[in-house]
Amino acid sequence: MKQILLINPNSSVDTTAMMVEIAQATGQGEFSVAGITATRSPPMIVTAGQLSAAAAEVIEIGVREAPKFSGIIVSAFGDPGLEQLRRQVSVPAAGLCEASMIEASMGGRRFGIATVTPQLVVPIEQRARDLGLMHLYTGIRLTSGDPAQLAAKPLDLERALAAAVAQCFEEDHAEAVIIGGGPLGQAAVGLARSFDQPIIAPIPAAVRRLMALMERGIAY
Repeated sequence: MKQILLINPNSSVDTTAMMVEIAQATGQGEFSVAGITATRSPPMIVTAGQLSAAAAEVIEIGVREAPKFSGIIVSAFGDPGLEQLRRQVSVPAAGLCEASMIEASMGGRRFGIATVTPQLVVPIEQRARDLGLMHLYTGIRLTSGDPAQLAAKPLDLERALAAAVAQCFEEDHAEAVIIGGGPLGQAAVGLARSFDQPIIAPIPAAVRRLMALMERGIAY
């Protein structure tokens, strides 16, 4: 059975376990998922500086571990180190933000993002720009309060994100909404069941993207 490496750039082992569980369920037994947790980042990356700083360790982990795996997922919404990692390994690699935006924009759909991290708005929007998707991007809607405190309360998190999702659909006229954050993975899966409109959960999107890359035998 093929093995996939999920790198969590956040330093929370519990978050890694949650991410691995979601990724494993998405794969439906086609591969096994192993998670590795960063050690030099905060438990939850919430600023552009933290996101940028996380890239070095992602690359270190990916380069060291790549020979053991058939593919790699960079499991933070901002894809720290993804492009550099791809240049240094021979296996396919996918990132949460890139995979989610590609999936959300399929068929020319207009897409928005609901998330908890106001200080990551600029790097997230830059990813849309890098992917040539700004013409379909309707913007980001944010929850209020401290991101880490909110993420620690699953029910409150899901309710707050649901309100942000509704704003994306109703006020920004998005046709699909991405839940923007790896640590928000469980909430994203729950919200995808709560709305009739398309909700893109980032970890399953990254798994699907990686599986497609693996099938085609290309790195990205």
